[in-house]
Amino acid sequence: MKNLLLSLALFCFSASTAIAAVQGKEVTYTANGTTMKGWIAYDDAVKGKRPAVLVVHEWWGHNDYARKRANMLAELGYVALAVDMYGDGKLANHPDDAGKFAGEVAKNKPMAKARFEAAMKLLRKQRNVDGGKLAAIGYCFGGSVVLQMAREGEALRGVASFHGGLTTDAPAQAGKVKAQVRVFTGADDKMIPPAQVDAFKQEMEQAGVNYKVVSYPGAMHSFTNPDADGFAKKFNMPLAYNAEADKDSWSQLQTFFAEVLK
Repeated sequence: MKNLLLSLALFCFSASTAIAAVQGKEVTYTANGTTMKGWIAYDDAVKGKRPAVLVVHEWWGHNDYARKRANMLAELGYVALAVDMYGDGKLANHPDDAGKFAGEVAKNKPMAKARFEAAMKLLRKQRNVDGGKLAAIGYCFGGSVVLQMAREGEALRGVASFHGGLTTDAPAQAGKVKAQVRVFTGADDKMIPPAQVDAFKQEMEQAGVNYKVVSYPGAMHSFTNPDADGFAKKFNMPLAYNAEADKDSWSQLQTFFAEVLK
C-alpha cells in the first residue's frame, strides 16, 4: 500500500509538471486601423498577476526570434508580448526590405508610439498581468524603439536595448523618463560606433536618467542572435553571434528585471 501511494504521488506530480508549462498564443490587435499580429507567452504554473514585458523585434520583423525571447521571459515568470511594429506581421527577407520597413516606423514617431501603446494596452488587459509593472526589451531596430519609448515617458519600469541604435532627433528631457535604462552593445559593432555610445551616455547624463551601458569587447552587431552568422554570410553584413555576450547580457537582464519589477 505504501508503495502504491508513493507511485500515485509521483504520477500526480509528473502529470502536473507536464501540464504546467510555457504557453504561447498568437494575438491580433489594432493601432489606428492597422491590424497588428503579436505573440503572448506565459507560464501557466505561475498563479495570480505578474509583471509583464514587451519584446520588440529586429528590423527583420516579428519573427520566431522575437517569439523565442518572449518564451524565455515567460520561463522566468513574466507574461511577455512579442509585439508587431510593422503591421500584419510583415516580415523582411532582404536587408533592403528590412531597412524600408524600419525606416517607415522610425520616421513616423506618432505611428510608432501608437503601435507600441496598442501593444501595452493589450498586455495590460491580460488577466494574469499586473498592469503597474511593465518593462520592455528590444533587439537592433527594437532596441531603438524601446529607448525612444522611454525617452517619450511611457509608463515602463525598465527598458533594455540589445545592439540597438542609440541616436535620436528627440533626446531625453530631464524629468520625463520614467524607466530605468540598460543598453547592451558590442564594442566592435560597426553600426553602433563608440562615438554614438558616448553621445548616448551624455544624453542620459544630461537628462538625469538611471541608466547603464554594457559594452562587450569583440562583440559585433546582432551578437544575441544565433542566426546572425547566416545573415552575415548571405548578405555580406557586419554581423556575428557572440555566445558569451549573449549569455552575459541575458543574465544581467534577469538581475535588472528582478530589481525594477519586484
